[in-house]
Amino acid sequence: MEHHGTFTLTLPDGDFEAYIFDCDGTLADTMPTHYKAWMAALGEHGADFPEAMFYELGGVPTARIVEILNERHGLNMPVDATVAHKESLFLEMSSEIAAIEPVVALARRYHGHKPLGVASGGHRRIVMNTLRALGIAELFQAIVCSEDYQRGKPSPDPFLEAALRLDVAPERCLVFEDTATGIAAATAAGMQSVLVPAIKR
Repeated sequence: MEHHGTFTLTLPDGDFEAYIFDCDGTLADTMPTHYKAWMAALGEHGADFPEAMFYELGGVPTARIVEILNERHGLNMPVDATVAHKESLFLEMSSEIAAIEPVVALARRYHGHKPLGVASGGHRRIVMNTLRALGIAELFQAIVCSEDYQRGKPSPDPFLEAALRLDVAPERCLVFEDTATGIAAATAAGMQSVLVPAIKR
């Protein structure tokens, strides 16, 4: 059991051979910054993406979110251009990112003892920027991003790819995730998981 000022993480019993972490909302408290970047990128269409919907879509790839907004609201926002604009805004705001300390402390503790991986729905440039901003990029032997698989969470692909790169059987991996979508993906991959609670603001 991990106890820190913010929350306690209870790990399931078992001798896991590898640990795989989601990035946004799990290692890094990036979600408020992501939402701010979305609002700036969407401009007049910002009202079509309320904060509750943003959190419901946690773990869904950025391009798919633009497609969903277009489908639901009859919009025709250009997917690639909207994604590029949103991500450049997020990079500009990356100094605001804070670590989710109980999870980062766990990764630091297991670094050098167990293989560690990241499995994210984000683009590599964004994920690496976040991990470097927190000074933890070097903790992970495998960093799997949206460019590395065909189907995003809740499909198991991101976690299976991370297990493959870590050379550990999926059932021997423990996943840390902050969304129902991510937990579903871990379960589909045959992995046990730990739900990281939302940061209280």
